[in-house]
Amino acid sequence: MSTTSAASVPLAWPLPALQRAAPVLPLLAVIALMGLPAETDSGATPADLTCGLVLLWAAVRTLRRAQRPLTRTAAVVLGLPVVGIAVSATGAVTPGDAVTGLARYLQVFVFVPLAMVLLLRDRRDARLVLWGLAGLALWQGAVGVKQYLTGTGASYQGAYIRAVGTFGPHDVMGMASVVAAGVVSLTGLALGTGARRQRVAAAVCALALLVPLALSFSRGSWIATAVTCGAQLLLAGVRRAVKVFAAAAAASVVLVGGFGVGGSALQERLTSITQVAGAPDQSVVDRYTMWAASIDMWDEHPVRGVGLKAFPAYRDSHASLALSSGSDTEGDGQAFRRQPLLSPHNMYMLLLSEQGLLGLVTVAGSWLALLVCALRRMRAAADARDCALAACGLLLWQLVNFLYSDIGGPSTTLTGLCFGVAAWWACHQSSAAPSWLVAPRGGAANGHSPAPLWGAAVPPTTESDPR
Repeated sequence: MSTTSAASVPLAWPLPALQRAAPVLPLLAVIALMGLPAETDSGATPADLTCGLVLLWAAVRTLRRAQRPLTRTAAVVLGLPVVGIAVSATGAVTPGDAVTGLARYLQVFVFVPLAMVLLLRDRRDARLVLWGLAGLALWQGAVGVKQYLTGTGASYQGAYIRAVGTFGPHDVMGMASVVAAGVVSLTGLALGTGARRQRVAAAVCALALLVPLALSFSRGSWIATAVTCGAQLLLAGVRRAVKVFAAAAAASVVLVGGFGVGGSALQERLTSITQVAGAPDQSVVDRYTMWAASIDMWDEHPVRGVGLKAFPAYRDSHASLALSSGSDTEGDGQAFRRQPLLSPHNMYMLLLSEQGLLGLVTVAGSWLALLVCALRRMRAAADARDCALAACGLLLWQLVNFLYSDIGGPSTTLTGLCFGVAAWWACHQSSAAPSWLVAPRGGAANGHSPAPLWGAAVPPTTESDPR
């Protein structure tokens, strides 16, 4: 008769699972910390500080494994933004702007993606991160829906009905970005998986997140999410995409046209998307004015731009009189305040004005290279369509959303995570990836681990990734 206590059995089973997920736990901690309430006028958030620990953890694990983690091509793609960012930092107005701007850009576009490439070992790890993003989106979306129903959100047309989640009225785009990332992740998981349970759960959660996304009143997030989900559907299959598009169009006509679902504020916001050229509101006028100012700044400093975080210093001398003094922010529990316009609300214009052609080519060029690599690898990896569709979708969503937004605020950490998932898929060492992107594996395509940097060879490991 065994002397092992039956009560001890349930306590033992989580240990292997925790050991298996150990590399991903720091990333899940970053995602969880993004669900905490954001402080007004705060600089670095707990999630930002944890990103530093994630990078340190990735470096330690890489050194312990004594393996070459990246090919030259992948290292160039991930390291290319450093060139434009570093050169632009030398032209900042103050040393403080140079340091903070350099740290933020490197965190979002270099360090976090690099750490995720090093930490995510296989598709199971990637799915944990994607479901973590979905969980964060569901939490923020639930808070946002409650804010809309109880009138405790940010001010919109005189009522506190705008859903902003835990980010508060000072970052009205935060919840919309998180929820949109959740929708894109879940859409990829639903379209690419063969497991019925995951497909149903992901589809139901994605549909539920459309409610808080609509209540965010964020037109840019709506457009980026619609474009990205449409692209994911087309990549998953044209015939399926046509059926979904037809069903979505019919549902929209019935719900909005027949039953009037959405309310007057939501319908007016949706209609305003098509009125940006005719009679735009002040927010659109400000955006166009700042875009024109960005082009003027670039025209005066075409190669290296005006310097990191220097847009506010040059704004008034290049903007027309149509630009307002700032945007109004107000919400339940937060008094009215005038928030200055410190960026053009377009990432490409921000790069062009502050970093010039050098920054636009190096930073945006690395994004384009990642997208091309991710799409090429997806064609050769039919057994991981869910991760592929989600990773490519997150990157595409960011690239489209950058037409209407830029980095800044507590939700900026999410941008680094999205680029990290895409970088993992594009640069992860796998036999399914193109040979020019993946490090050699023992000199032959044998599926073994790459040659170590020093010392004895590490025994090959077999990836366990049940579908």
